Amino acid sequence: MGIEVKHLVKTFDKKVILDDISFKVDDGKILSIVGFSGSGKSTVLKLISGLLEKDSGEIVTTGGDIAMVFQYSALFDSLNVFDNISFALQERKDLRGKYTQKELRRIVAEKLELVGLSGIEEKFPSELSGGMQKRVSFARAIVTEPKIILYDEPTAGLDPISSTLIEDYIVRLKNETHAASIVVTHQMSTIRRTADSVLMLYNGHAVFEGTPEELCREETPYTRQFVEAAIDGPMKMN
Repeated sequence: MGIEVKHLVKTFDKKVILDDISFKVDDGKILSIVGFSGSGKSTVLKLISGLLEKDSGEIVTTGGDIAMVFQYSALFDSLNVFDNISFALQERKDLRGKYTQKELRRIVAEKLELVGLSGIEEKFPSELSGGMQKRVSFARAIVTEPKIILYDEPTAGLDPISSTLIEDYIVRLKNETHAASIVVTHQMSTIRRTADSVLMLYNGHAVFEGTPEELCREETPYTRQFVEAAIDGPMKMN
C-alpha cells in the first residue's frame, strides 16, 4: 500500500501550512514534493514520520519502520561510521540486544555496500566529504529495513556531480528495499532522475500533481514558473 494521505490539515499559530492535502505513494515508488520555501514540504514529512501532530485528516501507511533522511545528514560527530549506522539496532528499546557484534558488523557492511562505501566503518564523519556523509545517512536510514523512506532535501549543499550520485542511490535504494519514498527537493535534476510522480505545494494547497514529464510539459502558470525558476508568476516568496 505504501503511504496514503487524506485531507491533511496543519496550522502553526493560526497560519494554515497545509490545507486539505491528499496524495498516495505506492510501495516501490517515489513521490517528489516541490514548492517554494515555506510551502509545507518538510511539514508533510514530519507529519508522516510522527515528529508533528496533524490538526485533521488521515495518514495511512503500510506499517513497519519509517526512515527519515535529514537535510544535512545529522550524523553523530563523536561516533564512527559503524556506530552511526548501527545506532538504532544497538540503542532502540525494541532492538537492543537482538544482534551480536558479528551480526551488527555484517548488517552495517551490507548497508555500506549498498551505498558504495564499503570498508569505512572506523572513519568518523569529519573524515568524510559531504556526499559521503549523505550516503552514510542513507545506510543508517535503511538499517532497520524500513517500508517508508522520507528524504528532506537530500542534495542540499552538494556539487552537481555529488548530487547526481545521491540521486542514483535514491533510485537504487527504492529498487533494493521496495519502500514507498518521498523526496522533498527544489532541484529539477532530482525530480527528473528520481521521481515517479510530483506534488507541488503553494500557500497550503496542492497546485499540481502528475509525472515529472507532465510537470515540464504542462503550461500552467504554476508549473511554468517553477520549471523556469521565474520571479514573475502566481507564486510569491514570503
